[in-house]
Amino acid sequence: MGSFDFITLFFLVAAVIIFLQLRSVLGKRTGNERPPVDPYSPREAAQRPEAAGKVVQLPRRDGTGEDISRYADIDAFTKAGTPLNEALRRMSDADPGFDPQEFVNGAKMAYEMIVMAFADGDRKTLKGLLSRDVYEGFDAAISERERKGEVVKSTFVGIEKAEMVHAEIKDSEANITLRIISQLISATYDKSGAIVDGDGEAVSEVNDLWTFARDIRSRDPNWKLIATESEN
Repeated sequence: MGSFDFITLFFLVAAVIIFLQLRSVLGKRTGNERPPVDPYSPREAAQRPEAAGKVVQLPRRDGTGEDISRYADIDAFTKAGTPLNEALRRMSDADPGFDPQEFVNGAKMAYEMIVMAFADGDRKTLKGLLSRDVYEGFDAAISERERKGEVVKSTFVGIEKAEMVHAEIKDSEANITLRIISQLISATYDKSGAIVDGDGEAVSEVNDLWTFARDIRSRDPNWKLIATESEN
């Protein structure tokens, strides 16, 4: 066999080996193969593994046609169908960013700030947290203490309970009333240092009804105290 026949035989054997390797890797057609996958087919999209984690849940609706998910935070905060729940839903309609639990948390912080600012005679802090009418009442009480030379010393222990008891919208003003039960050590001292009111050591429980308001048309997100009432 000449060199030409040897080279021809070599390439022929190599071609057969390559064909067999490709056949073992790629397989062979039997006539029962699945058709090519269309990635944009709805059926194929639903069967793709990644589709399982990307299902978009559409909002469920109640009997009135309202989106239940829209009021999820409010329904979790207070029972659906109650006057308070309905009022909070209307506030959410007017201000989609409104969250009742966040409001209560903010009101609790404001409560402590106002109580301590009043005790310290801090008019600047009070002015930013109170309505004009309430501020004037607080300012008059502070001025009377100053005239008598009295000093209030207070220690804020904490808030035992803060619950929303009423909510409503009057024209464009949203009003929310909270019942706040707090613990406080407070005493008023005269010029000589004698206690004229309260107790400088004992913890007393204070029960208040405070109403906050905000103009829902305003870009200012802050609420102000517009009314106070003691339940003690």
